[in-house]
Amino acid sequence: MSKNEDPYQEGKRAGAHPLLVVFGTLIGLWLFVALIIPSSRNKQATGTEGPTVSVIEDPEAIPVMFTVDTTIPDMNVLGLVVPSQATDSQIVALLKRLRDARLDGSLGEQLPATTPGHKLGDHSIADIFIFSDKQFAEPDTIRTLARGAHAPGTLYPNAIPFEVAMEHVRGYYRIDLNDTASPDTGSLGFADESGVHSKHHRRIF
Repeated sequence: MSKNEDPYQEGKRAGAHPLLVVFGTLIGLWLFVALIIPSSRNKQATGTEGPTVSVIEDPEAIPVMFTVDTTIPDMNVLGLVVPSQATDSQIVALLKRLRDARLDGSLGEQLPATTPGHKLGDHSIADIFIFSDKQFAEPDTIRTLARGAHAPGTLYPNAIPFEVAMEHVRGYYRIDLNDTASPDTGSLGFADESGVHSKHHRRIF
């Protein structure tokens, strides 16, 4: 093209075709959304508790036996001990069995009352810890767990430290009938009210 030739001649389009501009803009926006903004499926859960999961249960598994090893009436706490060979699916089945007994009013046939004579029932509030190692079911260690991770370490100086005992909780069942929206909470492992939880914690219900 000579320097005297006018690049903008009558009948010729100046610049890119409008459709190319539109498609280029759409493709650019799509790339921005796909590459820059993180996909929701890649986001981690913001809560500290493990997700509610459905653990595969063996319908032919023998129900796990347990003993009530510790009762702490002033804290509405019970410590149960199951055999060391108990599987996670058996712990889940036990948690559900206790919840079903609570719902049909027969929990008192299996566990001592935690709130005897209460207007909402003998188990209106209860923290039930399940262990497979008896040494972790002793009262001061369970008191440490019940008070949570942020309780002073000098409160029960002879107790097993919270972070150690927490990892040995096989199952946990919290009953609070004052909480009408969620009166029953059950999990494999343990999480305290602040959200500090054991490595294998999984919410069951």
